[in-house]
Amino acid sequence: MNILHVVPTYLPARRYGGPIYAVHGLATALAARGHRVDVFTTNVDGEGVSDVPLGSRVEMDGVGVHYFASSFRRLYWSAGLRNALEASVAQYDVVHLHSIFLHPTAAAARAAKRRGVPYVIAPRGMLVPELIRGKSRITKSLWLRMVEERNFASAAAIHFTSEREWLDAERTSMTLPSPFVVPNGIDVVARPDIARSHNEIVALGRISWKKGLDRLIAALPHIENATLKIAGNDDENLTPQLREQASALGVASRVTFAGEMRGDEKYELLARAAVVAMPSINENFGNVVLEAMSMETPVVVTPEVGLSDEVRRADAGVVVNGEPRALAAAIDELLRDASRCAQLGANGRRAVEERFTWPRVAEQMEAAYARLLR
Repeated sequence: MNILHVVPTYLPARRYGGPIYAVHGLATALAARGHRVDVFTTNVDGEGVSDVPLGSRVEMDGVGVHYFASSFRRLYWSAGLRNALEASVAQYDVVHLHSIFLHPTAAAARAAKRRGVPYVIAPRGMLVPELIRGKSRITKSLWLRMVEERNFASAAAIHFTSEREWLDAERTSMTLPSPFVVPNGIDVVARPDIARSHNEIVALGRISWKKGLDRLIAALPHIENATLKIAGNDDENLTPQLREQASALGVASRVTFAGEMRGDEKYELLARAAVVAMPSINENFGNVVLEAMSMETPVVVTPEVGLSDEVRRADAGVVVNGEPRALAAAIDELLRDASRCAQLGANGRRAVEERFTWPRVAEQMEAAYARLLR
């Protein structure tokens, strides 16, 4: 198959978290299965731009990546990307759009519809009523009704990464043609030979208001002798507020902000942790949960995390509501039972190897595309 992915930002713009890695992992794995895979994206990287060639094909892990300049970065509006889509979309068998509320998705949907090319929309966690109401409510509501309703109605299918994300989307009353679930995957690596901490709680990922880090800090006074390490980039500048909270609760000396971690450093952090916690207010998937499970580390997540059902199914950790005392009780119980933690960790690693490797995920996505083309 000839497959085109359209996404607002792409590597090397890493600051945007899980979706960037998820699209790259999927595209690379599909290419490894023998498909021709291209990515159309912008060069936006925060307040700056990625140092990449514009308008030409860049080979990256077997995928052809095409970067275009954006003249209105808030919406990732790009005349070059729009023109390239109009000129070349007909050569693809299927187009996969990652995001909503942004110009690249709207431009790709329009071009694909004009050329009769089936397209799939992946909302990537953006189609959640509470998140829409919580940020730019009027603008997003208008965009949904004026732009996305048409895009969704004409789509061949809607791709969700979890049942949770699908249920959230249904609550918006949007048209969801042929919805299907294919999860994100990860590259499974060996657990580093590193000693396990008996009391370190780790929260890894982009520091954002929806990650529930304030809940975790509020839980810490109720967990005797535990420390909390928060690792991730902070584009929302929430760290001062979280430091102030920790100080007010008398746990500032037990909270560390480690900054962004990638590669070997990230896996060493996850392998060393006693527990990895993700008490998010909303999380359409939660790649960090998979990474922690792959390091044989038990996880504590809220029901709002997309992978919470998988955590229960695999018996790889604890699913608990986000109230600080409930979080504290769940984490404290794990920290006091090393043998249970070891069993949960082994269960998690096994689940990842069986269901969440990129080759397995790419096989599922290939089958979904084939169904659409039939």
